[in-house]
Amino acid sequence: MLLRPQEMALYVERGVIDVGLAGRDWVRECNVDVLEVASLTYGKLTTQPARWVLAVAEDSTIQSVADLEGKVIFSELVEATKSYLKDNGVNATVKFSHGATEVKIPHLCDAIVELTETGSTLRANQLRIVDVVIESVTMLIANKESWTDEWKRHKAESLYILLSGALAAQNKVGLKMNIAQENLQSLLAILPAMRNPTISQLSQDGWYAVETIADERIVRDFIPELRSVGAEGIIEYPLSKVIP
Repeated sequence: MLLRPQEMALYVERGVIDVGLAGRDWVRECNVDVLEVASLTYGKLTTQPARWVLAVAEDSTIQSVADLEGKVIFSELVEATKSYLKDNGVNATVKFSHGATEVKIPHLCDAIVELTETGSTLRANQLRIVDVVIESVTMLIANKESWTDEWKRHKAESLYILLSGALAAQNKVGLKMNIAQENLQSLLAILPAMRNPTISQLSQDGWYAVETIADERIVRDFIPELRSVGAEGIIEYPLSKVIP
């Protein structure tokens, strides 16, 4: 069953689904009474939280949320936008807009509240960001009644461990190598590790196998350094999960 983002939170609240994944933005938008078990931060372009931002035309006279008094705002996130305006003591009209909201300024509205990761689409449409309305990450949410069931709670907690482990492994790789005893300390001095590398003695006297986990972004430059201190038989391999 394929659900829209806002539907997942509603299904979980009503107990149709025991647990689910929903953006914090839609949990707030739907004002649902669910348990937020944990957050899972990931995105298409970055690992930073997504932002719903208040944006206006580059040449707009609007410089702050206070300047929105009496203005018209388009957004898909209507209720959260209204709450944001209320918190700032501003009276403005908020209208629902689905898709291509960026092109509706200034023809249909004075400002928009739109989801962005990097802001590149807004800049491409000659818009500038005035403020951040809400930051959002994916949440593992649970029905409150379901959470009191020990079996269901255990399953949900296990699911979180597996999902977070998969996310943690996204930008990491495993490294294996062999090293002579006389070079071992030189290797350990430069070797990255989540805690400490694994060291095993080989069947050949005076030689060790060393295994560690490293950020993928450094491996290209780092492997030649390993060779320079005497590492041999270096193997790089992908990881599917990293469980702290």
